[in-house]
This record gives sequence, C-alpha cells and structure tokens, in this order.
Amino acid sequence: MMNRRGFVLSLTTGLVAFVLVVGSVLAEELVGTIIKVDADAKLIVVVPKDSDKEIKVKVTDKTELVTRKGIQKLDLEKLEKNVEKAIDAGKKGLSAKITHEDGVASKIQYTAKKKASQ
Repeated sequence: MMNRRGFVLSLTTGLVAFVLVVGSVLAEELVGTIIKVDADAKLIVVVPKDSDKEIKVKVTDKTELVTRKGIQKLDLEKLEKNVEKAIDAGKKGLSAKITHEDGVASKIQYTAKKKASQ
C-alpha cells in the first residue's frame, strides 16, 4: 500500500513541476522602448530593440513593476509621466523588458543604461 501511495505522490509532484516549468517558458519577453502609455485603456506601446514596428501590450491590475527598489504594483499614471520625462529629455522613451503572454503584460522591468564612468 505504501509503494502505491509513494508512486502516486511522486508522479503528482513531477506533473506539477512540469506544468510550472512549461508555464514559465510560454511567457514571452519583449525588450525595447516604451514610447506611449494610455492609462485609460490600460495599454502601453513598445518598440522592440530589433525593429521599428510598434507593439501594443495590455496591462492588468496584476502587472508588476520591477525596479532597483524591488517588485511593486504598476502605477500607469506614474509610468506615463516617466515616459513623458524621458521623451522631453531627448530619448525615444523608457527602455524596458516586458514579460507578456498573449499580449498581456505580467511584468515590466526597467533596463536603464549605465552611465560611463568619468
């Protein structure tokens, strides 16, 4: 009886681990520049690093923002102001890595370029 129980337990554990690994692989990463934020429509527009094509990515309440300070909830109004500041400073927008699945962002991570040491 213990052998069958142990087998079922190990089989279930292996299946759960497999599902978690496959689920994380299915999410896509988009590295590029956030050029526009529409807080009302919960939408960001990103230009990929290797293309000039604009990609629209939806944002939900579950979308996380990863910064040097840690992980926090995404505030679209604040992100919109940061993108406008970057554009006013002469940049194309904010460099970021967006993890998304089916066009819905789950995580946004700023990829700030390091300044050259003087």
